Amino acid sequence: MTETDTKAVGVVSTLERIRDVLDRTVAASPSRMAIFAFSLVIVFFSVMLLLPISSADGQSVALHHAIFTATSAVTVTGLTTVSTATQWSFFGQLMILIAFQIGGLGTLTMTSLLAMAVGRKLGLRSRLIAQEAMNIGKLGELGSVLRTVATTSIGFEATIALILIPRFLLLGESFGESIWHGIFYAVSAFNNAGFTPHSDGIVPYGHDLWILIPICVGVFIGSLGFPVILVIQQNPLSFSRWNLTTKLTIIGTVALMFIGMALWGLFEWSNPKTIGDLNFFDKILNALFASIMTRSGGFNLVDMNDANPITLLITDVLMFIGGGSASTAGGIKITTITVVILAVIAEARGDTFVVAFNRTIPDSVLRIAISVIMMSAIIVFIGTAMIVFLSGETLDRVLFEVISAYATCGLSVGLSPVLPPSCIYVLSVLMFVGRIGIITVATGLALRSRRRLYKFPEERPIIG
Repeated sequence: MTETDTKAVGVVSTLERIRDVLDRTVAASPSRMAIFAFSLVIVFFSVMLLLPISSADGQSVALHHAIFTATSAVTVTGLTTVSTATQWSFFGQLMILIAFQIGGLGTLTMTSLLAMAVGRKLGLRSRLIAQEAMNIGKLGELGSVLRTVATTSIGFEATIALILIPRFLLLGESFGESIWHGIFYAVSAFNNAGFTPHSDGIVPYGHDLWILIPICVGVFIGSLGFPVILVIQQNPLSFSRWNLTTKLTIIGTVALMFIGMALWGLFEWSNPKTIGDLNFFDKILNALFASIMTRSGGFNLVDMNDANPITLLITDVLMFIGGGSASTAGGIKITTITVVILAVIAEARGDTFVVAFNRTIPDSVLRIAISVIMMSAIIVFIGTAMIVFLSGETLDRVLFEVISAYATCGLSVGLSPVLPPSCIYVLSVLMFVGRIGIITVATGLALRSRRRLYKFPEERPIIG
């Protein structure tokens, strides 16, 4: 064996040891690993954005702007306190793009690993079901998860970019600008980041299907979740072979998309400040686009300040629900709200068990779903109360911004840029908790499940 071969073997051996250490670390404390990893990445990109080279004017940006932007990018939220197009240089925008690419891949990878960590605590039959649901060859292997997530994500992003680049060329942009904007929008869309390199966002392209459709498709696919994407890839036309998570996610996503489109379009149909002056087709297009983006995409074609109050309330609800589990979308997740709705239906019908597609949903899953919803509502309440107290802004605008931050959606009524630094830090914490909190809470509750060897007598308290 030559010296070169010996070195190559040594490098491979070292990488395998590092992988094994990381795998054991994730298995030992998955929640702590997630918090530490995301915190470290946010600190790194905050420092990068503080560098003078990151700003278009060559001057270091204020600390709270750097921290907020880095947190928004890494948590793939999309809220901004300064204009992405005018404040940041090409280097700064590149750092933001890398941040939400890492944030998106990190979210997909970490949630997948956490799901498998829960699987390890189950019995053999449940572990096999978990392995089938994740569609990964070796349950718990870090390298396998990372490679599959990376190749799947980059494949979708590259396809979207190749569709967008020619359009930007035809619109008169230079070759370099077209490539940059195509890549930026592709990565931002698939990761549900909502960042845009144009000062006026995608508003000028509100009638351009060549741009809107790829962005919508990217956001929609990214919001489904890594396990769901893999199941559909392997069984694209076989609904019966999909697992329960995939069925609930697809049905819930499509249902909310059309419900959101109908309600958003209904209440904005005659609003001249938004879509009231558009033709029938453009009104439908705007309503559909808005419904998809409220689920975590963060792009907008209209100024949310011009929307009717009832539309903002509907948007609050859709943002709070969010997208699929183990996805780049935020919120409490589709499966969470779907499980609770199924439980309500079962209770109304007098059923003993909660059943969906000939599968019984365990009571432990229902308890976790209720816990996630209640904890999220409490966090939103606390965040809203703090910002109302610190800023004196109206409740409706603050609530919208807080839910957008916590649900890592990125839609805004323009409040973030005008808030004092103290409120900006509160929103930064909300984005971080919204991205990491739901994952770690759900995983922590699942891992803490235990069996009692005895059962206390039942007594039913009066409800309602």
